[in-house]
Amino acid sequence: MAVTLERFEHYALGRPYHAALVDLRGRSSRHGHRDYYEVMAVVAGAGEQELGPGSGSSGDRSQQLRPGDLVLIRPRDQHLIVGPVRFYNIAFPATGWRAFVNLAGVDRSWDADQQPPQRRLSDDRAERSCAAILERFHGVPTDLDLIRFWTDIIPLLDSPAADPAPPPGPADWLVAACAAMHREEDLRDGVRRLLELANVSPAHLSRSMRQHYGTTPTAFVTDLRMRHAATLLGTTTRPITEIAYACGFASPSYFTRCFRTEHKVTPREFRRAARRAFVP
Repeated sequence: MAVTLERFEHYALGRPYHAALVDLRGRSSRHGHRDYYEVMAVVAGAGEQELGPGSGSSGDRSQQLRPGDLVLIRPRDQHLIVGPVRFYNIAFPATGWRAFVNLAGVDRSWDADQQPPQRRLSDDRAERSCAAILERFHGVPTDLDLIRFWTDIIPLLDSPAADPAPPPGPADWLVAACAAMHREEDLRDGVRRLLELANVSPAHLSRSMRQHYGTTPTAFVTDLRMRHAATLLGTTTRPITEIAYACGFASPSYFTRCFRTEHKVTPREFRRAARRAFVP
């Protein structure tokens, strides 16, 4: 059976993250994440997370969900949730998360785990952090809110057990170049600018990005352009033509075609949906 791969922007609609408090009585649909991570903080109930083959090396697996559990769902994971269980659900784009943990020098060993990393916490720190970012989500959420949340959550994801040494992380030049591409003036020039920032050969850049980010330079830039365009559509009144050129598209018509292919709606339709979503 084909598994739906969900895109971050289908839920965020131009906002930097998505947050919800979910009361699940039955079963969710099975799905995967195309381009985002998801934090689950269980606060009540006794449920189960069924994992598809993308979340382990052999067949389906499952994880019990109890109050105090903190789970990180990664882009490659396939899952469905079985209730009754109440949990906070915080979703955020993979590109931003990876840039943050690399710049902060954080050990990303949880990405190598066979199953989604799951921690049993003895206090309510995760619940309080999720409640705080959910409250801000219902106002005007910002990137700074998300960074505060990451800063709170990352120490809770660290396993207390001694794990094998993680593989080497990306080189400083790659981290800096990818982070710089979030700036509009660099993003506008696309892969050419990424190569200038990296100051390595195209082949070396491509190998390094596949190894550490699981993507190509072209796909990385395209994803950033689409996310930046969605943010501008959802949070500004800039004309769509101006947004197209600002994100590096050759023409507004080409931008519309690319955007519709990715999001199944036109930029204008996306903007209308985003404006409705921002109403408290």
